[in-house]
Amino acid sequence: MTIRHDDLRIEWLGYAGLRLEAPDGTVVYVDPGRYGTLTGEWRPDSPSAPHPPARDYRPEDGDLVLVTHDHHYDSDGIERVASDDATVVVYEAVYPPGIDRDVADLRDLPYEVVKVGDEDDRLFGDVIVRTVPAYNEPDGPHTDSSGDPFHPEGFGVGFLVTLADTTVFWPGDSDALEGHAELDVSVFCPPIGGSFTMDRREAAELAERMDPDLVLPIHYNTFEALETDSGAFAADVAGRGVPVVLDERE
Repeated sequence: MTIRHDDLRIEWLGYAGLRLEAPDGTVVYVDPGRYGTLTGEWRPDSPSAPHPPARDYRPEDGDLVLVTHDHHYDSDGIERVASDDATVVVYEAVYPPGIDRDVADLRDLPYEVVKVGDEDDRLFGDVIVRTVPAYNEPDGPHTDSSGDPFHPEGFGVGFLVTLADTTVFWPGDSDALEGHAELDVSVFCPPIGGSFTMDRREAAELAERMDPDLVLPIHYNTFEALETDSGAFAADVAGRGVPVVLDERE
């Protein structure tokens, strides 16, 4: 299913993947791929957990492809969505040789690759890309058995993407952080699966404080650790007076 908001077409591709399309045909992808979501191989741990269906997806139409951190770097996913002259924008800490999956090195991607820091403001054609830090608080609930954050500060970023005068915010794999609520956001796409990121309740509270024009949650129900009640999230957000939509099935 494709969500239409203002002049944008927005689609959750499964896991953390987003596709954004402007009226002039400019296409931006954010964190595409992993777990078979774009190859047709993905299967839910719980069949009743709503999530976009797996499909063999290879449009190769992306002008920009954005990658937040190592966990969401999927070189096959990038090649499935990127056009021949695409620009791939990756957080500077993304390091394929240290990833325990079969992924291509950034130098081997057949595209222009641009690295960004955690507070950058860049223009790519008519698309504004801004980054914000994304991490789990050291004293928060999203830590491993050793007490270390799953996503320490400096490991990843979130992206604010402005195209067609509309700003879409994907905070990346992050807690709800100080400063998030001050961002000027049209469409807020929070992770709501919990375990490794903000959960549905934390995301709903942030949505109320942020007051975007629309909330479209992603990064949930892909596997057991990310399973959550998206209907309860939507009801919570709507009850706070914020428009919300779910993009779970074709």
